[in-house]
Formats: sequence, C-alpha cells, structure tokens
Amino acid sequence: MEEKIIQTLTLENRERLGITGVERVESFNDENVILATNRGKLTIKGNNISISKLNVEEGRLSVNGRIDSLLYSENSTEKEKVGLIKKIFR
Repeated sequence: MEEKIIQTLTLENRERLGITGVERVESFNDENVILATNRGKLTIKGNNISISKLNVEEGRLSVNGRIDSLLYSENSTEKEKVGLIKKIFR
C-alpha cells in the first residue's frame, strides 16, 4: 500500500508560511512562488516574498513576506496522464 504524505500549511500573521509536502519549486520572485506539492500545484502570491528555508529531501519550505493568497491547482503531469488514459479507452 502506498504511504500517504500529509501536507501542512502554517501561516503566521500573513508574514511567515511553512509548508510540508513540497516536491519542487517551479518558479519564484518577490511576488509569486509556484510549487509542485504532493497535493497539486500551489501558487503563493504577495509582496516582498522570499524563500527563507528549503529542504527538498524532507519536502519543507518556509516563505517570508506579505502573503496575499494561496491557490491550489492540479499538477499538469496528472492532467496529461488522465488525458492519455481517456484517449486510449475512447
């Protein structure tokens, strides 16, 4: 049976965000951070955003700055797999 990894997000005063379940950082600048997580793609938006800690082996990330929004979407690789399966069994 596949082991499920729990993802946590801890936001303190909209200034510090701690995340677990991070697989990779896709892109970042001082207004956006885009992550691939075990629960889908996560986009963090705000101002003066910086990555203060990153541990890819443990899947942990810490972000500082003013956090305005957190948005989840599906991973593109998951969509591609579903699309291929639908094409095969049409």
